[in-house]
Amino acid sequence: MAKLFSYNELKRNYEGIVESIESLDLEGYKSADRISINPYDEFDIFLSHSYRDKEIIPYLKKELEDMGYSVYVDWITDKLLSREQVTKETAKVLQKRMKQSKFLFFATSENSPNSKWMPWELGYFDGIKNKRVAILPISKEENDFSENFKGQEYLGLYCWVVKDKKEYSSYEEKLFIKCDTYGIEKSIDEWYREV
Repeated sequence: MAKLFSYNELKRNYEGIVESIESLDLEGYKSADRISINPYDEFDIFLSHSYRDKEIIPYLKKELEDMGYSVYVDWITDKLLSREQVTKETAKVLQKRMKQSKFLFFATSENSPNSKWMPWELGYFDGIKNKRVAILPISKEENDFSENFKGQEYLGLYCWVVKDKKEYSSYEEKLFIKCDTYGIEKSIDEWYREV
């Protein structure tokens, strides 16, 4: 059965394994114009999220990586990117990183409607990568997900990410995409080839 990503499960599975936000060295942040980006970097997933979810994002990143995906998270990957000194250079860094990513997962939570960056990232990425965007709900309760994005109705245009165990995948949880409530789940690879 398809499952969503939940706060409790992520914490239970990765607490003590993944660096917590408290242990990350955030003191060395600098302005975006001082960040050197390797033009050959590639990521499977650009994880768009609210910084207010910073306690759970390292766990989510780790779970996606354990499934075999490379994941970009701005304040983890580009540790020098300042949250205190946001400039147009910050947006340029994010644009470059989005161009280096195959798809964008929009991590919805109770905090995401308040993010100023997430809608911009979604629109920019959808414009340059043509529908390679999926919603990744993070729920407080397991499988507590509503397709009604009050105030963010545009999110209903996109498919969403679930994890599931399939017999042909050695019973390991894998990522799948659903495009409607009763629709068939597609593997990430199938979805990627179709869009």
